[in-house]
Amino acid sequence: MSGAPDVPRLVQDAARALRDRAGAEPPVAAIILGSGLGGFAARVHGAVRVPYRDVPGFPVPSVDGHAGEVLMGTVAGRRVVCFAGRFHLYEGHGADVAALPARVAHALGAPVLFASNAAGGVRRTFRPGDLMVIADHLNLMFRNPLIGPLVPGDVRFPDMSDPYDPALRRQLHEVARAAGVPLQDGVYCGLTGPTYETPAEVRMLERLGADAVGMSTVPEVIAARAMGMRCAGVSVITNPAAGLSLAPLAHDEVVEVGRQVAPRFEALVEGFVASL
Repeated sequence: MSGAPDVPRLVQDAARALRDRAGAEPPVAAIILGSGLGGFAARVHGAVRVPYRDVPGFPVPSVDGHAGEVLMGTVAGRRVVCFAGRFHLYEGHGADVAALPARVAHALGAPVLFASNAAGGVRRTFRPGDLMVIADHLNLMFRNPLIGPLVPGDVRFPDMSDPYDPALRRQLHEVARAAGVPLQDGVYCGLTGPTYETPAEVRMLERLGADAVGMSTVPEVIAARAMGMRCAGVSVITNPAAGLSLAPLAHDEVVEVGRQVAPRFEALVEGFVASL
């Protein structure tokens, strides 16, 4: 699954399988749900649920907090495709596989990609449960889903001066103000994991300009931008990064904080979809 020459076939096979199950009406947006944020799936009305094992080319996620299913239905009366779970580089997948949900969403006709994730707070003022609109990212995964033969429809050298669409970011803030949901902006740094960062690495990331750090999202957004999709993203800050707190880091904590913040996160995403 990891070879670039197979990407167009994998994408078309997956999109065809989903259309066969849920119909051909294009979604207004694709939503990728991060660790502990899968509860949003309950807000997808009339959803056709397709397990990843039934989608050609899709691996089954091996991480707690990632259900591993595609939902196609409506949110706030707008049709969406929702990916409950993603494929991480630390599971052994290539960057091209990590980007498959974005590519399949584009093949289904979605013009907007909304990516969410659980992240550690590098900015010292962040607290668990804060929501951060992603304004930019640092790709310290040192992997890129565009390496290899040019995929038909991609831009060979996509402009990344505004990877997260400014107008969509403004919409997120407008929705948040109306819903009384506090939001902050920041830079997300993507690392491969699966280890959490050391205190020295967190100090490095702080000096490089990162506000939050995680192990996802970057490959999806790179591929989406190469295809011309507009992107927006939100990080749920689940814990202070290593060295900023005396407590050890644990994935169970990440998932639990994601569940606690779910009502605010879900209200934000639902309002965002309604605004498209």
